[in-house]
Amino acid sequence: MAKRPVPLYDFAAFGQAIKAARTGRNESRKKVSDEMNISPRYLANIENKGQQPSLQIFYELVTRYDISVDQFFFPDKTAEKSTQRRQLDTLLDSMSDKGIRIVTATAKEIAEVENEN
Repeated sequence: MAKRPVPLYDFAAFGQAIKAARTGRNESRKKVSDEMNISPRYLANIENKGQQPSLQIFYELVTRYDISVDQFFFPDKTAEKSTQRRQLDTLLDSMSDKGIRIVTATAKEIAEVENEN
C-alpha cells in the first residue's frame, strides 16, 4: 500500500516570530542556544530558513516566548489573544502597581489619539 503524500508545513512564519520575540527581549542567539542546549546554527536555521524544529524544541520556544501556535496552524481562526497580547500580559503580570498605572495612562492616551483619527 502506497503512503499518502504528506505536505510539509512551512515553518518560516514561526521562525520569524521566534526571532522577533528573541530580539525583542534582547537575547542573543548564543544565550538562548546555550540555555536550550542546541547549536546557535540550529536556532539561526529555524529563525531564518524556516527549518522544522524537533517537537521538544518547538515546545520550548513557544513556552519560552509565550507564542500562540494557533496563528500558525489555524490562520483563518480568530485567536482569543494574539501572541503580542499574551506577551504584553506576561509583562504586565511582572509590573508593580506604579508601573501598571503608568502603562494604563499611556494606553489611554494612545486610544484617544487613535480615536481622533
